Amino acid sequence: MIQIAVLTPDPTDKSYIGRWPEVLTRLTATLEGTGATVTATPWTDHIEDASALAAYDLILPVIAWGYHRDHARWLKACVTWTEAGLPVANSASVLGWNSNKTYLARLADKGVPIPPTRWSEAITQDQVDVAFAETGAPVLIVKPTVSAGAFRTLRLTPGQALTDAPKGPAMIQPYLKSIETDGETSLLFFGGRFSHAVNKRPVPGDFRIQVQFGGLYTAVTPDAAAMALAERVLAAIDDPLLYARIDLARDDAGRWVLMEAELIEPDFYLDHDPADGAGFARAVCERLGG
Repeated sequence: MIQIAVLTPDPTDKSYIGRWPEVLTRLTATLEGTGATVTATPWTDHIEDASALAAYDLILPVIAWGYHRDHARWLKACVTWTEAGLPVANSASVLGWNSNKTYLARLADKGVPIPPTRWSEAITQDQVDVAFAETGAPVLIVKPTVSAGAFRTLRLTPGQALTDAPKGPAMIQPYLKSIETDGETSLLFFGGRFSHAVNKRPVPGDFRIQVQFGGLYTAVTPDAAAMALAERVLAAIDDPLLYARIDLARDDAGRWVLMEAELIEPDFYLDHDPADGAGFARAVCERLGG
């Protein structure tokens, strides 16, 4: 019998307690359809010692939500899992580098379009003021380079005081107005093959698209330009990927740009998948050699 472990949030982190069990139920149904037995286990139980994971044929970190709140231990866990040679997918090395949004700069160096981004080791009011002056942007977004779910993300206008600024390294980007009008589009790939896409829009007056902020999700068919960019992103990533969620939005000129390449614990939106997760199940079976 194939044994699969699904890594789940730290039990002491109550931020996602109302959501992750529902996602786990959908994933479990999909995975058990392959004949596997699925066990949920908190990622925080395996930071220093990976021996409890050694018996599993596959370890999926896909609900390790909240790792950004405990990033140092997350990186330690990734090292532990790598050194133990565990069958983690995506690989523990991917889980490490993808946890810091500076990877966007490396993808940009390979020709992937991203929003114009300024990087800071410690964000200050002066940096924000200079960004407004030099870019002419009417609105800026400031967020930590280690974050998820709009964690400590600020939307600022000129002259607005920088309060509750991200602690540590951060990034500054022009706010894309299209987020309000067109939303963000997420393309899901399993085993390198396109599965489905979801458009996510904020409620009126907000800029956050996450469901916990009322985000509205709709299944969509991506246009050719969006698909081409998503495939370009995947081609720029050297590591083999069991799954990937490529989040895109349109810039002010109407061109698609990469917002995130989510390779750690993205919601797959299987409730919007016309194939009910069949593509993911197929990729898992291929990963297991079936």
